[in-house]
Amino acid sequence: MHPDAPQTDGHAAGRTTPVPSVDINAALNAEIEQALGGMNAQDILDATNTPRPTARISGLNPIRRTSNGRQLRTGRVMDVRGKDIYVEFGPKSHGICPVTHFETPPTAGEQMDFVVERLDPFEGVLILAREGMVTKAQWGDLKVGQIVEARCVGMNAGGLDMEVAHHHAFMPTGQVDLKHIDDISIFLGQKLECEIVELRRNRERMLLSRRRVLERERYEKRDALLNEIRVGETRTATIMSLQPFGAFADIGGVDGLIPMGELAHGMLQSASEAVSVGDVVQVRVIRLDLESVPPRITLSRRRLLADPVEEAFGSLEVGATVSGVVRRLMEFGAFVEISPGVEGLVHISEISHDRVFSVDKAIKIGDTVQAKVLSTDAQRRRISLSIKALTDAPIRQESPGRQGGRDGGGRNRGEEITPRESDPGMRKLLAKFGGGKSLKGGLGGG
Repeated sequence: MHPDAPQTDGHAAGRTTPVPSVDINAALNAEIEQALGGMNAQDILDATNTPRPTARISGLNPIRRTSNGRQLRTGRVMDVRGKDIYVEFGPKSHGICPVTHFETPPTAGEQMDFVVERLDPFEGVLILAREGMVTKAQWGDLKVGQIVEARCVGMNAGGLDMEVAHHHAFMPTGQVDLKHIDDISIFLGQKLECEIVELRRNRERMLLSRRRVLERERYEKRDALLNEIRVGETRTATIMSLQPFGAFADIGGVDGLIPMGELAHGMLQSASEAVSVGDVVQVRVIRLDLESVPPRITLSRRRLLADPVEEAFGSLEVGATVSGVVRRLMEFGAFVEISPGVEGLVHISEISHDRVFSVDKAIKIGDTVQAKVLSTDAQRRRISLSIKALTDAPIRQESPGRQGGRDGGGRNRGEEITPRESDPGMRKLLAKFGGGKSLKGGLGGG
């Protein structure tokens, strides 16, 4: 029977009673109004746009990245069990970090940053590490770009043989350090942080680079150093390379140039006379140009060293005898180093009593000589030396015809000339003009 059909009263046959219709929409609206509790449309819109409360776990904030691109998240320590630390990033995000990554195990409730190494698909948890720490590598989890701890087990002419996760790896010599190292055998047996630059599991081939890790660390320090460096500061520097014009030194992430004249006191023929690659020295910042690319930083080592010239002037006395090594030859004389960084000039006229036409003919670079101090000038920083002053002038022997008083013909006045009787020509002249007697005053003189 249709629900709207009139119903028949059982007591009164043929007699019908109409049923009042129900408004379904009105009933539904009444139910919604009751659920809303009197809220209008604008109230609903405002409630919808109200920001949700932020979670206490800061790990729900946007994911950050470390300098090498790894994921960095902040989580809360939930528990420390044996060798593992359990971390919570959110209601459904958990991780495990080795307790060995902490000097002191953390306490439950602490919030700190963790590096996400990978996701364990079986346990559904994140494998974590503390920033700056390197987890023990697993062969199946290795990938290009990953930082691993590798042990040096051997070497050859091309580089170092390494071991990672019980598998062989190789690191070329050029990837061992930022600077060239003559003897790479010093790394034998050491554990080194390296980056995987090539990985071919099917061929058991793995190439590593420690240089990239060092470059990344150096780059991280670079910006901080450029923001704080100032002219006049003293910095610790490591000599990286030697050039004909000076030396480049690393001052903590940035290279600076030490010009030849700023390496040491005195004149240098090469930078190697003052420093060697790998030396750690103190330098002063004397010039900055941070606008150039790359930034230009000029350093001085000489200005932090005691001035040997000033010390020398305090002890040198005119007339004293000094010993030194010939360092430079010039057209006008030779420079002799009489103490480290202190040079004196031997003028060409003071080299020898004999006339010297060319300095290099009389003296050579590297010769050790004795010299007398002729004069000192502290204001002009000059020391004059003489080699010949320590030797007696030679006695020149004159020919007999040039001794005593001489006449216009070069003979001594009143001197009687002895005829050269052994000369055949003279004997003929004597026989013809002298009658066997000595001639006086000329051939015809009487």
